[in-house]
Amino acid sequence: MAPTEYRIQIQGHLAAEWSEWFEDMTVQCQPDGTTILSGPVRDQAALHGLLLKVRDLGLTLVSVNQGLR
Repeated sequence: MAPTEYRIQIQGHLAAEWSEWFEDMTVQCQPDGTTILSGPVRDQAALHGLLLKVRDLGLTLVSVNQGLR
């Protein structure tokens, strides 16, 4: 099964250096004070792993969307 593209929005800004820790997701700081993590996720287990990392950093999750809208 091919990876699915996801867009995870979190409150606050993360430096681009966090990309590697977030499974090489693209890290994009937004003018509204949020950060978008985007890229392919191989399966639901990997998605849950990314969300656990968000939790472990104490970040506020704003949204999770399938696809890169």
